[in-house]
Amino acid sequence: QSYTPLPFSGKSFVFTGGLLSYSRDEAKALVERLGAMVLSSVSKKTTYVVAGSEAGSKLEQARKLGVRILDEDEFKNLITTSEKL
Repeated sequence: QSYTPLPFSGKSFVFTGGLLSYSRDEAKALVERLGAMVLSSVSKKTTYVVAGSEAGSKLEQARKLGVRILDEDEFKNLITTSEKL
């Protein structure tokens, strides 16, 4: 039986601000189910920062560090694409 790695294995997400489509817990559960880690703070090792409405200092930190920032639509597309793998 072959092992297929999860689509987000080795990736990490930080959430900031509010999302319309998901609660914070739902969004975290989604990415964890796909193999990612959810972090509470942004570092150079962070793969994605998902920025919702009223995103705060984590968004600024992501910009400073050059971390990829996703808005809610981009996050949804990433999840939808990854769930099909």
